Amino acid sequence: MTGAPRIWPDDDVILFDGVCIFCSRWVRFVARRDIAQRFRFTTIQSAYGGRLAQTLGIDANDPDTNAAIHGGVAHFKSDAALTVLSLLPGWSWVRLLFAVPRFIRDGAYNLVARNRYRIFGKSDTCMVPDAELRARVIE
Repeated sequence: MTGAPRIWPDDDVILFDGVCIFCSRWVRFVARRDIAQRFRFTTIQSAYGGRLAQTLGIDANDPDTNAAIHGGVAHFKSDAALTVLSLLPGWSWVRLLFAVPRFIRDGAYNLVARNRYRIFGKSDTCMVPDAELRARVIE
């Protein structure tokens, strides 16, 4: 996940761990605030999400990051979260957080990511989206 940005043909796609309760809540948080319905979502456990993860160099069996494709470029860890938030109505102020050095932002991100199952839990199956969200999920 280092080096040159990875390109993906679909835009405004969020890749997430579908069995992670925290990650599923993140997707619902974004979906509720994304009134333009810009973002689409895919779990790393889906066929599409698995291909995307593999392309991006994310281990589908032990994902340590979500990813957000925006402008054809993959963003990881804190960059992904801040990119998504900054594109939501009323959240453009989070762009200021890009001024915090990435090693600090990603350090905090990694701490949560490493402990997400222990803190927030893990479900046996991927989240089941409601009808409104289902239309924005890529399988």
